Amino acid sequence: MTGEILKEKIRYLAREKNALILAHNYQNPEIQDIADYVGDSLELSRIAADNSAGIIVFCGVHFMAESASLLSPDKKVLLPEPSAGCPMADMAEPDSIRAEKAKYPGAKVVTYINSSAAVKAESDVICTSSNAIDIVNRVDGDEILFVPDRNLGSWVEKHTKKNVHLWKGFCPVHADITVEEVENVRKSHPDSILMVHPECDPSVVAIADEVLSTGGMVRFVEKTDAKSIIVGTEIGMLHKLKKTAPSIEFISASSNFICPNMKKTTLEKVYAALDEEKPIIKVDTDIADRARCALRRMLDLSK
Repeated sequence: MTGEILKEKIRYLAREKNALILAHNYQNPEIQDIADYVGDSLELSRIAADNSAGIIVFCGVHFMAESASLLSPDKKVLLPEPSAGCPMADMAEPDSIRAEKAKYPGAKVVTYINSSAAVKAESDVICTSSNAIDIVNRVDGDEILFVPDRNLGSWVEKHTKKNVHLWKGFCPVHADITVEEVENVRKSHPDSILMVHPECDPSVVAIADEVLSTGGMVRFVEKTDAKSIIVGTEIGMLHKLKKTAPSIEFISASSNFICPNMKKTTLEKVYAALDEEKPIIKVDTDIADRARCALRRMLDLSK
């Protein structure tokens, strides 16, 4: 079966089953192209919740499908590749969070959305890379335990007067990119500006012209006059940026900017998920209720 025929079959099945296909910005181009919406994890979860579709096909990683299920508990949320996990999310577990909270009993736990539902359930409020600074500054309390990304937490720490305790988690893809790599790309493209994600190491963030979430990157390229941009995040983002601003030249900051988990989703797996309506991602009620409260606090603080 050719790719184009498979795409047509996927779209047909989605219409027949009243299904919505969502793809994260880091997915392969062919997955982005068959999706109804492409965006970051929270943006897509909100779309899922506000949509009348009965089935959500989430092309991303496990914690993203969990978040969609939390915000759309009455919908069937499918994850085409159930083994697509997130190493950073796995670096925080509920027992460890409880132990750390005991060390800082007055601290508010602010948890990056790149985390499991079970960890969200131990949190006071969730944040995204785009609103992390605002959430930390708005949450009631002067002491913060920031989970699980130490790099995003370090970026937040520079923009708050609060006492921030950083978890030791990180995204291996973003954290492994070095200043030397980025500077070598800059030398080859001296007229380009450097735009990076705050999950990058602080040394890389420090030399960037713009530090932005994936959603922030899209909004930035819609308005900028820049002719060439070096992009410091997962390589799948370049496809979305090129579609958004085709007149701009986009260059990856590193050939190593590839998340293997994001690349596990294929057209064949999307079709199988739709056809069989599985695997379904569902969060246990007790965990879901507490995790949903933390998500809703973020939405309230974001207003």
